[in-house]
Amino acid sequence: MHDITLLYYLPILTTLISILFACKIFSRYRQRGNQGVHLLWWSGGVLVFGMGTFAEGWIALFGWNPVIFKFWYIVGALMGGAPLAQGTVWYLLRRKTAYRLTIGLITVVAIAAVCVMFSPINYAKVDPRLPSGSAFTWQWVRAFSPFINTYAVIFLIGGALYSAWHFYRHSRGTGKGNQISKDRFFGNSLIAAGALMPGIGGVYSRAGHTEILYLMEIIGITLIWLGYYYNTRKRPVLAPSPT
Repeated sequence: MHDITLLYYLPILTTLISILFACKIFSRYRQRGNQGVHLLWWSGGVLVFGMGTFAEGWIALFGWNPVIFKFWYIVGALMGGAPLAQGTVWYLLRRKTAYRLTIGLITVVAIAAVCVMFSPINYAKVDPRLPSGSAFTWQWVRAFSPFINTYAVIFLIGGALYSAWHFYRHSRGTGKGNQISKDRFFGNSLIAAGALMPGIGGVYSRAGHTEILYLMEIIGITLIWLGYYYNTRKRPVLAPSPT
């Protein structure tokens, strides 16, 4: 058992931020249409992240139950940043490669989700206010999570770092184009940092400090939104230099 502090209610605020952010990205996808498949995945990924924090907030407010717990594990601990990473796959890789990776990811997540749904619960391990995978009787179902999360790290964090490096190379000098590259270097650096936060929080959560996970989640989604802003904001057209 843990004493409930204000930190345990942070997932509620994180969920609201995620919903607003997902709507923002989806609006941009509607403008881009078929050329913005990555935006559809990103908006869905942010929404899935918000669904996970919604489940955390529910447990903090109303207590643990097996349905909301398994829902949390699937959308939060299991899927994590994978849908966001898949958006980066569609953004950076060829469509044929992205399509194959999408089929593979969906297959693995579906199999893992079915195993989670059918796993019995070890009620002796249940904390009524904090979700934890230790409550599963089939502890082997937790082996899916590191595999999927590694995929997310490679493409979400790795993709953001690659993009940051790419725009850093083009950010030297002056002019509107270079200023935009500086924005995108900064934006992708923020996205990479934000994507790291839930992973750092997860380390503390496994050590019994789940409240740190909740703090890292809200910091993470805020940094990612700020990075998205820098990546998409428009700069004013510069006046021509006097001759």
